[in-house]
Amino acid sequence: MEDSLKYLTRMDDETLRQLMQTYGQDVWNYAYLITKRHDAADDISQEVFVKVYTHICQYRGESSVKTWILSITRNTSFNYRRLAFFRKVLLTGFIRAPGTEASAEKQAMDLILTDSLWESVMRLPKKYREVLVLDARYDMSLKEIARLLGISEGAVKSRLYRARAKVSDSLKEDVEYGTI
Repeated sequence: MEDSLKYLTRMDDETLRQLMQTYGQDVWNYAYLITKRHDAADDISQEVFVKVYTHICQYRGESSVKTWILSITRNTSFNYRRLAFFRKVLLTGFIRAPGTEASAEKQAMDLILTDSLWESVMRLPKKYREVLVLDARYDMSLKEIARLLGISEGAVKSRLYRARAKVSDSLKEDVEYGTI
């Protein structure tokens, strides 16, 4: 599908529908990661796919479609945050990995660990949080992350290392203090 998108001057509804099905949840999650607001992530997701629909002719195929769409998501999310009415709110819910069929006790323990992990990730400074999620959740290469963020691959490596160390330290503190 990526090769065929390079030469489009106009997108048809079916192609847009396929892109939304393929990348919709990733777009929403990334918008949520940046804004920490469910309503903002909803609005941004819609806006992103309107931009994809209207600007398909700008896709040059220099990166994957996923990277291009997440780049639009990032820019749209930061523009949203810059708006005068945007104000910071506390994160009240966390993204949870889908549970497997297990005992209620195991599911409860998994949720506690997942919540603790996401709390640690969400407490990270934005520059560390962003590279960690792009690497772990979206499985992007260092090169793709660097291109998306407009930084060098070395900076991505450094931020990933620091992010992982901070999350690890945070989880160790939680264990020491008995919060997990």
